[in-house]
Amino acid sequence: MTTITNRFVAAERALRTAAPHRLLDEVRRVLADQYAADSVELFLADYGLTVLQPVSVLPHTLEPVPVHNSPAGRAFGAQEPHVEACSGGLVRAHLPVTVRGDRLGVLTVTLPDGEHADGALNELADIAEVLGHEVVVAERDTDLYLQARRRDRLTLAAEMQWQLLPGRSCAGPEYELGAQLEPAYAIFGDNFDWCASADRLSLYVTNGMGEGIEASLLTNLALNALRNARRAGLSIEDQAALADQAVYAHYRGRCYLSVLMLDFELATGRVRAVDAGSPQMLRLRGGAVERVPFEAQLPLGMFEETDYVIQEFRAEPGDRLVFVSDGVYDVASPGGEAYGADALARAIQSTRLLPAAEVPRAILRELTGHRGPSTPDDDALVVCLDWRGR
Repeated sequence: MTTITNRFVAAERALRTAAPHRLLDEVRRVLADQYAADSVELFLADYGLTVLQPVSVLPHTLEPVPVHNSPAGRAFGAQEPHVEACSGGLVRAHLPVTVRGDRLGVLTVTLPDGEHADGALNELADIAEVLGHEVVVAERDTDLYLQARRRDRLTLAAEMQWQLLPGRSCAGPEYELGAQLEPAYAIFGDNFDWCASADRLSLYVTNGMGEGIEASLLTNLALNALRNARRAGLSIEDQAALADQAVYAHYRGRCYLSVLMLDFELATGRVRAVDAGSPQMLRLRGGAVERVPFEAQLPLGMFEETDYVIQEFRAEPGDRLVFVSDGVYDVASPGGEAYGADALARAIQSTRLLPAAEVPRAILRELTGHRGPSTPDDDALVVCLDWRGR
């Protein structure tokens, strides 16, 4: 037990004291010393959640690994270690790199089969978790990990939007959340935000008008106004009112932003909502999908000093709530048929066995099949919330 503790502590200390750009070098060194690792590689999920990109100094020396139909992708999707046998008495362990439910990527470690059999897998999984935390901290001081996530170049508008996001998934005892934006490398107006405390979960789903940089600037202004009001301790109706004033003061009604704001009481499932525009919410409960309608109110910034009214509903344990922007339900097929509520309900049903973090990407894949080869003329956002309650 002392040996196990000592080598885990050595690995943890090495990661916590490493320079931001040297995390992979340090984890390679310590795993070779303490676990006789033959090789160690870190893969991070790309913005489109289609491949796991290798972290290395450019030019990359390894090929990306598909998220689907690969051993590393299996560990990423299931969020469980996956071990495969190799030649020469070695095994390859693929370990999820995840921070509080936010799935970053996979740490792949090749080591002697005896090390795996002796129970090192749980220790390596813990080290992968520590590595994830250090990657998140290191991103403040280096671009290495953000660059590694890029399969293609981001547009400037997309760069601004991704920097706004809290993550693409998170989890707490009462809930699991997942979200995805498409086209991942060229988004401009849609966005989301969430924040949890001991008692509450706040969730915002936004849909800004316009294109390119202008749409991104609008979303940045509105979302930071909402955060500013939330961090001042204001209720969501007051948050909406102050963000509305901030957007109107800058644009004078020329541009505005739709937002669906929800405030969950973790102990009871009571939800307070403000619907200021076009994002929609659908609920999967008891095997049936239904749209949850809200009283439509004015988008943020359309008029001066708009008052917003709270509406309430209750989330029940087992509920799945799916939020979509108009870039989802308005998408047309090559024949001009809108995706619509029926197709969206079928997509929610077909993904009901997937974890919340995987649902948005799965629905967006179905949306791409409906749209066909045409280039999307609007970005699309899907957020999935599984409510467990207390």
